[in-house]
Order: sequence, then structure tokens, then C-alpha cells
Amino acid sequence: MRRRSFIQCIAGLTVVSSFLPSCQQQRVISGSIIGASAHTGHLLRDKNFAAPVTVTEHSVVVVGGGISGLSAARQLHRQGITDMVILDLEKEMGGNAACGKNQISAYPWGAHYVPIPNNDLTAYIDFMRECGVVTSPTDAPLPTYHDYYICFDPEERLYINGQWQEGLVPHYGVPDAERKQVQAFLHQMQVFREAKGQDGKDAFTIPMDNASKDPAFTALDTITMKEWLHQQGWTTPYLQWYVNYCTRDDYGTNYDEISAWVGIQYFASRKGKGVNVEHQDVLTWPEGNGWLAGHLKKELQPYFHNEALVARIQEEDGKLSIDYFDVKESRLKRIRAQQCILAVPQFVAGRILQDEARIRKVHQHIQYSPWMVANLRVGDLEERTGFPSSWDNVIYNSPSLGYVKATHQQVTQEKAVRNLTYYLPLTGGQPAEERKAAIERTHTEWVKMIVNDLDKVHPNIAEAIEEVNIMIWGHAMSKPVPGMAHGNIRQELAASVNNRLHFAHTDLAGNSLFEEAFYQGLSAAQKVITQLSGKI
Repeated sequence: MRRRSFIQCIAGLTVVSSFLPSCQQQRVISGSIIGASAHTGHLLRDKNFAAPVTVTEHSVVVVGGGISGLSAARQLHRQGITDMVILDLEKEMGGNAACGKNQISAYPWGAHYVPIPNNDLTAYIDFMRECGVVTSPTDAPLPTYHDYYICFDPEERLYINGQWQEGLVPHYGVPDAERKQVQAFLHQMQVFREAKGQDGKDAFTIPMDNASKDPAFTALDTITMKEWLHQQGWTTPYLQWYVNYCTRDDYGTNYDEISAWVGIQYFASRKGKGVNVEHQDVLTWPEGNGWLAGHLKKELQPYFHNEALVARIQEEDGKLSIDYFDVKESRLKRIRAQQCILAVPQFVAGRILQDEARIRKVHQHIQYSPWMVANLRVGDLEERTGFPSSWDNVIYNSPSLGYVKATHQQVTQEKAVRNLTYYLPLTGGQPAEERKAAIERTHTEWVKMIVNDLDKVHPNIAEAIEEVNIMIWGHAMSKPVPGMAHGNIRQELAASVNNRLHFAHTDLAGNSLFEEAFYQGLSAAQKVITQLSGKI
């Protein structure tokens, strides 16, 4: 390409359009980069706010409209506590369960499924029953799940050794000796699934705080998952890849960083069973967990105050003064409340409370993994040989987790144009470095990365893509490194302050799962109810 043509070609590149596969073809791929409101959120770190211009009174304030905050608020509402406000920075409540929609279908911006619930999670199953996911009555021996919400077949496939295979556990082209290691690992995970500690509790379960404290199992929290695999003599690259894929998928953390206890928890904590499902089945919707968040929000609309950045919380005259920046009005306001639930990550909580000791603890013990999630609108894709297109489509040895087909659960599956949701946990370097690089990367650069990855399995991907929209999650989830699950730091940070201020978030749960967030909310709500019980 001549210099003048090259300059004319690149001059039109912006954050909302990209030329692929080369500038000479002049094909624009539209789209944009969006993200959690990091710019506004950083005001908490960078700006000194003026005095509040208004003061109102409420019994309870919930700070944070993710799953933990919504679960807490829903429980409070159902217990008759209606003098409540829910403050959230974003335009829509939902946290990591955020979702979007276009003319084709809804699609997830974050978590896209939940496993079958363990049968002892009665409050969670009751919620599923209210949503219509569980269709059987409460006294049924086993729950029955709505067929429309159980992931349709074909469910998942892996591109490995030049072909698509069914399922994500590597087997196509895997030598027999290495396949035996994979099978030995899976057998051991089943042993752990059934194991109980000397205290009679399940060795691995959800919420993780309900698991056995037997040292025979908790000792696994002192080493990494990679170290544990090597101790067992399981060194085949196929198994190492698979385990690393799984820990990155659920926790945004590489297997050489994650606690072995938490890594095993991924495989061994799922025990749910229903009339028409087994523990390995999953529930999903076009918009992913945004569908569940929508049900949590149904009763709570009157309490929502979006685009509200909580700047500081202080105790004054026997009440909590909660100052928040109203983004729409660009003014600081104050709520005086009897009780408050901080359903935000602990690195945010420390700044809101201006608690230097908490900030130091978080800095020392907790890291937050960044993610990129892209939603692609695509036409017909060329397919490699092997197992057909599935809900979950993963590429062996790819830096990404592949993509899910957001349109998969629609009754009419085969459409000329589909939505694909592509997941990339940014685990290549230190989280701060990855966050910085993600923010600086242009739409063009992101699209090129995605196309280069998917070109391995869809040779016409550059021509088939019509639009790419990208979400950057700077602090998507906390990393469950050794010591997080069974150390003391989570309990220290979760302790209520003066019986007025309570905490609920998945970084206190130890992992970023929907069930953990749901029960974090219930626990915090119960603390508030206990404190208000004599005052309502």
C-alpha cells in the first residue's frame, strides 16, 4: 500500500469502527467500547467533594446494586422494611450480571449461566421456583426444572488437534497414557464431591463457608492448583490446560495462582439433582444471569437510585451519614440512616469509609482480575470439521475462553444473523498492568485480537462480523489465591461495624458465583433485620 493510501485509510479509524481484514477492503465493522463507569468511579479516589446540598432520612441504605445488594434488598423488602434506598453507580442495577439487547436477541455482558443448585440451598431454590425455573412444588422429593431454561443440546465443544470434539474435557487426539491421567483426575473430583470431613460436613460445597473445616481438606488452601496437580503426578499438558481453562472461566485466575482448595471446589462442590437434571447440567438464558437479576429487581424499583456514587460514610449522632454524588445532577447529597449494607468490593468499601487499615489489608490480600467481554453480531460462519456449533465453543490453547451463542436458547436456533458473546479474562500479567493495557487498547485493536483468535475455527470470521461491542471490566472479581478460602482475612473484612454497617459481596465469599452473592445478601439482610427488630 502506498503511503498516501495508508494515511487516508487509517485517518478514519475511531473507537467506534474498525477496518478488517485490511484497509484496502474498506469494510467497516461498527461497534464501541463500553464499560462499568470507571471514570465516575475514580472520582471516589481522585476528587474532594463539597458539602452535601440536601439531607434526607431513611431506615436502611443498600450501597451497590449487584446480586448481593439486590438479594439483600429483596429480603429486607419481604420482611416489611420499606423505608429503604438502593444506591448504585451504574445506569442499570445488576453488577456482573449485566446484559444488553439488540434486534436479534438479548445477550450477557458478564456471567452467562448458573449450575443446577445443590438441593440443600432451599432459599435459592425457592427463588428459582418464583422465577418459574423450578416448576415442582416445595414438597416434591426432587425439583423439576423448566426444560426451556436447561441448556439445549448441543451444549459444548472444544476445537483441538484440528477438529471440533464434543465436550470440553480433551479427548480427541489425546494419547492413551495422557487420557488416563485426565480420567484419574476426573475420578478424584468425584471422590471429593462425595467426601465429608470429620465434622460431618461436605468437604466441598456452596456457599464455601458451609464446607468442612477438616484440616485434611483445608490444607489444600495453602498451595496452588498447579502444585497440587504436580504432587499427584498429573503433568499431561491436556489436563493442565483443562484445569487452567476452568479456573480462568469461573474465577479469572490462572491455575498456578489459585488456591488448590478453590480449584477443586470448582469440580467437587456441584451436587444438585432434579427429576430432569444432574449436577453437571446448567441453566442459561439469552441474556445470561441478567435474567435472574431482572427477577431480583422486580419488587425493588421504587428503591432504586442509579448513577449515584457513594463518596463517604460516617457515624454521627447515633446514625450513619451516607454522602453520595448524584451524577445526573452533579451534586453531593446526604442520607442519614439507621442501618447500611455495603454491597461493594472491599477496595471500594475502604475508600468510602476512609479506613486506611482496611485499604492496607485489601491491598495486601486481595487482587481483582480484569476481563474483556465482547458481543459480536455475525452472519453465517464457516465451520471446521467435527462436532456441530454449540452453546459454548472453546479453542484449545487460546488465551480466550471462546464464545457462547447468546441465541442458542431461542426456539428458532438457526438464524442468518446471531449474537456471540466472547470472553477473555486478562490473566497474562499483573492485574494493574492488564487493566491499564485494556483501557488503552482501541476498538480496532480489540477487534483484530478477536478475529485472529476466532479465525482458527471460522476462516470467514472477518467477513461474517457485522458489529463488535466491547465491555471492559476493570475489577471483575477477586482472585481466590491460597489462604483466601480458609484464612482469616475474609472474616476480618466482613465483620459489621458498630452493628450499623454490614458488608456483602463475593470478594467476602471467596469466589464470584451467583449463589455466593445471593447468600451474602441474605446474611447481611438478616443482620439488619436483627438490629431493627425492636425499632420497626
